[in-house]
Amino acid sequence: MNEQLQQNLKQMEISKFQNDLVQWFIREQRDLPWRKDSDPYKIWVSEIMLQQTRVDTVIPYYERFLEKFPTIEAFADADDESVLKIWEGLGYYSRVRNLHSAVKEVVSQYNGKVPNTLKDISKLKGVGPYTAGAVLSIAYGVPEPAVDGNVMRVLSRILLIYEDIAKQSTRKIFEDAVREIIDRDHPSYFNQALMELGALICTPTSPSCLLCPVREHCIAFSVGAEKDLPIKTRKKSTKHVDLIAAVLKTDNGKYLIRKRPSKGLLANLWEFPMVEDGNFMQMRTALTNYLEKEIKVNTQLETGTFTKVDHVFSHLTWAINVFAGTVSGDIKLEDNYLLVTKEELEEYAFPVSHQTIWKTYKEKYHL
Repeated sequence: MNEQLQQNLKQMEISKFQNDLVQWFIREQRDLPWRKDSDPYKIWVSEIMLQQTRVDTVIPYYERFLEKFPTIEAFADADDESVLKIWEGLGYYSRVRNLHSAVKEVVSQYNGKVPNTLKDISKLKGVGPYTAGAVLSIAYGVPEPAVDGNVMRVLSRILLIYEDIAKQSTRKIFEDAVREIIDRDHPSYFNQALMELGALICTPTSPSCLLCPVREHCIAFSVGAEKDLPIKTRKKSTKHVDLIAAVLKTDNGKYLIRKRPSKGLLANLWEFPMVEDGNFMQMRTALTNYLEKEIKVNTQLETGTFTKVDHVFSHLTWAINVFAGTVSGDIKLEDNYLLVTKEELEEYAFPVSHQTIWKTYKEKYHL
């Protein structure tokens, strides 16, 4: 912690700041389903879902998830396919795979009780400092920091911290600051209040300072620097990939799908056969050649594509041109391919881009 930050903390009326923040949260907090109780399993699920995903998007997923897996034991017993299916559309699938592994460990090693110490909970797969702090403070009342992007933005303004929040090393500065100012009597409300303040008031652009419950404690506001903070370097440019895919139907009305590799992007999700190719003029030929080499069957593609799907990842963009077609002959499938009915297909977990392909296909061909 640098000397200027230490000085700013010393000048802060910490008890008044805590009271103003917590009382605002008690009055103004949003009615969110994971705030109904302090069950550590439910809080853990919600925090994993909320990483890199908007609250409004998470709510229906959270409710469906807990309807299907109401207890930590039920989730631990789930098979991988049902886990991916319930997460379908939320993205960042490594989150749920890690959560599933960690939950199994909690059931086997901790008798189904989520650990209540930083040492033990941090050993679980996928549980970093933020998740550990959130679960410990909200579920167990442990005064542990839960520092995410929202919290760093809020505190960079309140405490006038000019460190680059895009750097991993900066997080410790904010964690140390939270340890100095956290309300030890109400750590759950305090941490949630910082997050809520960042979500509703102290937003990335045009913060609503006149509505802020802790405005009088904010150094950036007092010196007119609230719009200059936080400092955050831009991400590197994203990679673009052109792809060609096909929805292929057999004579008896089944569809060909394949499972992605067990590691890497969208691991273990299902998709329609797809290949990378940027030659727009030769797409149909390239796809036909690929399919006949890959699955060794006769394919017949329609002349033109029936849709194009663009999908944006955090580090990558896809542009998928999609054909409809048929496959015939003696189909001998590799282990990662399946032929499924329309009804069976909808039981498998697909990435958003391929969900969009299937939805468009059904609409166009009146399924």
